[in-house]
Amino acid sequence: MENMNIVFVGHVDHGKSTLIGRLLYDTNSLPPDKIEEVKKTCEALGKEMEFGFILDHLQEEREQGITIDTCQIFFKTPKRNYVIIDAPGHVEFIKNMITGASQAEAAILIIDANEGVKEQTKRHAYILGMLGLKQIIVLINKMDLVDYKEERFNEVKQDIALFFEKLSLKPSYTIPVAAKYGDNIAKESKKMAWYKGKTFLSCLDTFKIKEKSSDKALRFPIQDAYKIDDKRIFAGRIESGTIRQGDEITILPQNTKTKVKSVEKFLEKPTMAEAGESIGITTEDQLFIERGNVISHPDNLPKVTDRIKANVFWMSKKDFNINEIITLKSATQEVSAKIEKIEKKINSSTLEEIKEDIDTLRNNEVGTMIIKTLSPVVVDDFNYVPELGRFVFEKNMITCAGGIITHTKER
Repeated sequence: MENMNIVFVGHVDHGKSTLIGRLLYDTNSLPPDKIEEVKKTCEALGKEMEFGFILDHLQEEREQGITIDTCQIFFKTPKRNYVIIDAPGHVEFIKNMITGASQAEAAILIIDANEGVKEQTKRHAYILGMLGLKQIIVLINKMDLVDYKEERFNEVKQDIALFFEKLSLKPSYTIPVAAKYGDNIAKESKKMAWYKGKTFLSCLDTFKIKEKSSDKALRFPIQDAYKIDDKRIFAGRIESGTIRQGDEITILPQNTKTKVKSVEKFLEKPTMAEAGESIGITTEDQLFIERGNVISHPDNLPKVTDRIKANVFWMSKKDFNINEIITLKSATQEVSAKIEKIEKKINSSTLEEIKEDIDTLRNNEVGTMIIKTLSPVVVDDFNYVPELGRFVFEKNMITCAGGIITHTKER
């Protein structure tokens, strides 16, 4: 059965935990003893079943270092398995998405029907657009707090639709729900007979899985080189494409060519490997290959450049000044860089352009900028191979910004 990665975002207290708990419960994705524990906890507190406790309970177990396979955050429908990328707040979300710790194929934006569109809702929507996510469901939650009124649903729906329009985005679906009671989650709501659309799970099942990374051009960033017996093995994770014994390959950025002598995998003797696999290779020629190099096939190479244009989301509380040297990390590459020019600054909540202090980037601001790297980097179009089309900035070993490459100038 296929897997799809989805991310849930929304303003604090708009019901994300309750929704995820409800999904796990409605799709029978939790062991009965876990549900029983949550029920007992709620009874002890004199509360009715609180679905948000399910997620809290799982997080508590993870924080205590307990690994329980059946308690991974995922749920399933007859069509596929869904893996939930948990994003506690927008900073963690952007950090995860841009550093590649997670790659969502669809996003769920949750809005409280009573409170409506808030600043963080807008910021999350902006990030979804920046990351190129097109499969988006907007859930207008807590409809029970507004007496399930169609008028209130339409008001909030209109507000978020107008904001999405500014981003050149369009939600795939906008659904009125009450996660606490399961309305329009897995089953149609009798309290909202005016809504004629599908349930949340039915809509989710219409989304498409991304093109397999193994069908794309080879991108194999090297993590390390090892000497084992008489072999020099170059190890890493294949981000896209396939690699075979005997293949002609090019090592970038130095642009040297060789052939694959062998594909190495622990306790196996494969002759090929594909995207998603962590492997090693040996080469026909004795070459100096190190961490940060990228291996490709000569007929379809990524770009090698020292100047890129990017959208950068600044998430550090410390301001960044254009004159500072900063570390840029993309895949396994790590280079020093400086900002040549900030062309445009935007407030990620209001989408208004910021005209003042154009040489400084502050917390939650987005800058379109020209970046000069002090040594060449190997990059790709973000929508083709995201792992080589995104990067993070680090300062004093702390991640302070994430970026998406929009344009490159070849050397």
